[in-house]
Amino acid sequence: MITFVIILHSVLAFRFFQLQILDFEFYNKRADSNRIRAISLPASRGLILDRHGEIIVDNYPTYILYGIGAEIRDKQKNYKVISHSIGIDTSILKKNYKNYYRNRFLPTRLVKDLTIEQLSRLEEAKNDLSGIMYKQFPERIYNPKIRASHVLGYLKEMDQEMIQKMVSNGDYESGDLVGWSGLEQEYETTLKGDKGVEYFQVDAYGREAGKLEGEENILSSPGNNISTTLDVSLQQLIEKEFRGKKGVGIVSDPRTGGILAYVSAPDYKPDLFTGLISNSDWQEVISDPNRPLLNRVANGTYPPASIFKMVVALALLEKNLISPQTEVFCTGSYEFYDRTFGCWSEFGHGKIDLEQAIVQSCDVFFYQAIQKIKLNELAEFAKQFGFGYETNIDLPAEMKGRMPDRAFMNRLYGRWGWSQGAMLNISIGQGEILVTPLQMAAYTNILATKGNTHPLYMVQAKDDFIVKPIVRNQSWNLIQKYMRKVISDPKGTGRRSDPKIPGLKISGKTGTAENPHGEPHAWFIAFGEKDGAMISVVILIENGGHGGEVAAPMARKIFKQYFEDDKTKLVNS
Repeated sequence: MITFVIILHSVLAFRFFQLQILDFEFYNKRADSNRIRAISLPASRGLILDRHGEIIVDNYPTYILYGIGAEIRDKQKNYKVISHSIGIDTSILKKNYKNYYRNRFLPTRLVKDLTIEQLSRLEEAKNDLSGIMYKQFPERIYNPKIRASHVLGYLKEMDQEMIQKMVSNGDYESGDLVGWSGLEQEYETTLKGDKGVEYFQVDAYGREAGKLEGEENILSSPGNNISTTLDVSLQQLIEKEFRGKKGVGIVSDPRTGGILAYVSAPDYKPDLFTGLISNSDWQEVISDPNRPLLNRVANGTYPPASIFKMVVALALLEKNLISPQTEVFCTGSYEFYDRTFGCWSEFGHGKIDLEQAIVQSCDVFFYQAIQKIKLNELAEFAKQFGFGYETNIDLPAEMKGRMPDRAFMNRLYGRWGWSQGAMLNISIGQGEILVTPLQMAAYTNILATKGNTHPLYMVQAKDDFIVKPIVRNQSWNLIQKYMRKVISDPKGTGRRSDPKIPGLKISGKTGTAENPHGEPHAWFIAFGEKDGAMISVVILIENGGHGGEVAAPMARKIFKQYFEDDKTKLVNS
C-alpha cells in the first residue's frame, strides 16, 4: 500500500512538473488564446474605371455579424436576442452558422448587410449576448448610369467546398468574396487586395475588452484599380436602345482593339449576387425565358448571314475566280439541281455585278460565285478573319463559333450525306456556319483597317499578335469601297445608318439571319471615320427582322453621339 502511495505521488509530481515546467509555453499560449482574438480584416477591392476615369464599380461599407463558437455561452439565447434586435428569423441565423462554420475559435458569419439602426439595437442588447461581434466589410456598389453586368461580372462568396476545389486558394476564407465572372474574375489577383489582422482582448463572455498591448495589427491593403476601355456615355446609350429587346451592341476602336461599349440584352442588375438582392428577384431572373444571365456577346452563336459575303468576295477576288466586272442575272431565285434557292428580294435584282451584289446584298450572285471555290479553300481563308477561333479578349468564357470544312460536314452528315448545295447556304452566311458577336467585332475591325488591327481587349490585350489576312491592297480597297456604298447608295441596304454628319464616312453591311424558331435575326456591322477618329459598330437584334430596317438605325444613333455630341471629349481622350 505504501509503495502504491509513493508511486501515485511520484506520478502526480511528475505530471505537475510537466504541466508547470515542460509544457508551460504550450498552455501559456492556450491561456492567451482564451483572452486574445485575432480577426482578419477584409481588403477593399480595387475600383473599376471607364476610359475617362469615371468610376464604374466602387465599394461601400456594410456590416457583418459574427459568432465565436467557443465563446458563445447559450446559442439559442443568442439567436433569440439577435432575432428580436434586428428582425431576422432564427432559422436563418442557424442556417448561416452551419454554412459558414469552420471551427469553434474562428468567427462564423451570422448576418450580412446590417444597417446602422440594427447595429444600434444590437449594442443595446450587448450584455445579453456572448461571443458575438460585428465588423465593417467593403461591398461592391455600381454606377447608376449603366449596368454592363456581363462585362463587369460578379463576386461570389467562398465556402469550404469552393476553397478546396480551387487550384490555388490565395488565402481565401469562408465568406470572402472572389471574382466569379467578367472583369472581376479576369483581374481577380489585381483587384482583391491583401487582408490584414487585428488583435484585441476579450472577456470571459467573448466580448471585446480593449486593445492588446505588444501585438502589432496588420492593416489591410486595398486592391489595385483597373482602367477599362469602356465609355460610360456610349454604354448608357446602347443599353437604353436595347430595353425590351434581345441582342447585342458592341463598339470598339479598330486601330487599338479597345472595347468602348459591350451590351448583352437583356441583362441583370449588377448587384444581383451581392447581399442586396432578394430571393424573389433572384427567382425572377433565373426563370426568365429571355435568359438575362446569358452573355450573348461572347457566348451567343448565330449565323452571320450576309455580313459573311465580304469574306466570300475577297476569297474569290484573291484567287482570281471573279472580278469586279463579273455579272449575273438575278430573277429572285436560283435553280440548283432539284432545289430552288431564293434571294431576299423575291422580284430579283436583274443584271448585277459584284459591287451591287454587296450594295444590295444579292444572294443569287453569291450562289453562283461560290461554286468556283472549294469548301476547304473557303474555310481556310475565313479562318484568317477569325472565323472558328476565340478572339482571346481579356474576359473569361468565350465561344469560338464554327467555320465548317469538308471534314466537319462529313462527320455531321456522313461522307455522302451532304451536297454542293451546302456551299450555297454558306455563301450567304447560313447553314452550318456560326459566329459570336464578339468575333464579328474583331472581323469588322479587320475590314476597317485592311488587317492592321489589334486583338480586342477591355483592360489589357492578352497578346498583341493577330493573324493578318493575306489580301492584296487592291482587293481591300474594292471591299471598303463597296461597303461605303452600302451606306451611301440610294439602293444600299445600310443607308439608314448614316447620321449625315459632314466629313463622316461610314462603311457597313447588313445581314438577316434565318431563324428556324421565329423571326430572323437582324445584323449590322459598320465602321465610321472622321478627323482621324474611327470606331466600329456591331448590332445584332434577335428576332428583329431585316438588318437594314432595325439594326442600322440603332447604329446611326451611336455614330451621332460619338462624332457629334461628344466629339471633343472622345477624340481628344
